[in-house]
Amino acid sequence: MLGSTHYSTAVDMWSVGCIFAEMVRRQALFPGDSEFQQLLHIFRLLGTPTEKQWPGVTSLRDWHVYPRWEPQNLERAVPSLSPEGVDLLSKMLKYDPAERISAKAAMDHPYFDSLDKSQF
Repeated sequence: MLGSTHYSTAVDMWSVGCIFAEMVRRQALFPGDSEFQQLLHIFRLLGTPTEKQWPGVTSLRDWHVYPRWEPQNLERAVPSLSPEGVDLLSKMLKYDPAERISAKAAMDHPYFDSLDKSQF
């Protein structure tokens, strides 16, 4: 995103979050038809990222001055998701990859407490 050249498994967790939300909503969470439109959808829901949320964001290659949107209530975007599910989704969609939940931590999240994890 925004021309970042550092990729890790955190990018996969962002993708899992988008797919998770799409499965719950039965439609895309960020339905952009271009990279720019996609960014605007993300910023409108999650708020325009700041240096506090994502250190170094304004130094990324594709950073521009974007409209300043405040974060919206994620529960409204996925109203059928339980509070635990919304919490998990919010951790998957953290702007700062270093702050994003890992796959292992996601599996240990309370959202999955009702699953029989003995087979994992």
